[in-house]
Amino acid sequence: MPEYKAFRVELKDKIAHVQINRPDKLNAMNADFWTEIIDVFRWADETDEIRVVVLSGAGKHFSAGIDLAMLGQLASQMGPDPARNADLMRRRISELQASFNAVDNCRKPVLAAVHGYCLGGGIDLITACDMRYATADAQLSIREVDMGLAADVGTLQRLPRIIGDGLARELAYTARTISGEEARQIGLVNRTYADYDALISGVFEIAAEIASKSPVAVRGTKRMLSYMRDHSIADGLEYVATWNSAMLQSADVRVAMAAFMSKQKPDFAD
Repeated sequence: MPEYKAFRVELKDKIAHVQINRPDKLNAMNADFWTEIIDVFRWADETDEIRVVVLSGAGKHFSAGIDLAMLGQLASQMGPDPARNADLMRRRISELQASFNAVDNCRKPVLAAVHGYCLGGGIDLITACDMRYATADAQLSIREVDMGLAADVGTLQRLPRIIGDGLARELAYTARTISGEEARQIGLVNRTYADYDALISGVFEIAAEIASKSPVAVRGTKRMLSYMRDHSIADGLEYVATWNSAMLQSADVRVAMAAFMSKQKPDFAD
């Protein structure tokens, strides 16, 4: 198994558990986090045995967002020339965006399990996931405006597509904290659980159900849903027709049909 400084990863029963592992720092996102998350999700994407990823945080919180010490290091690199400073900042922001794009672009479904704090960059991260689940008392907030800046690594681009434009604007403009239960009510999370143990158990149960399905079918379904965010219905229908002209030839279709007819559980190859 790969080893990381900011993450702990485990693979069991075709489910990769990716855990942010800086509990003494509230799982704040330091320099190691931003570089390693790309490698973590490349590993998840390229490992055929992995069919689903569960993303959680170690300790009492999911993540308190970006590590302020890292921002201080970036500020120390600034010079007297505004143009060169702007170029440096733009390149750095693009690098951070690529970290969460790696989560979004992973071919396998990614399920976020949120407890405790999910602040600032934590929201950017979970909006890049396929589904989100939380404890009822989790605390979620888009904190960037309170720091004098606009969120720039994905929240403002992805959140309106999840909860709608008006609610996304309210949360982004006010930086107010919502509970896991309110997050469920507005559609940010799919379900809530009473505590951390129930959350992890429930999310892994959902992950196991997904992992039992044809990996070809699940990956194709994710690809189609992601494609539709930026395309018309007509474009999507054309794309899925092209996609399935190849994928319907998969052995998984025959396995699924045979299992259905015999009322047995199908066993799909990785």
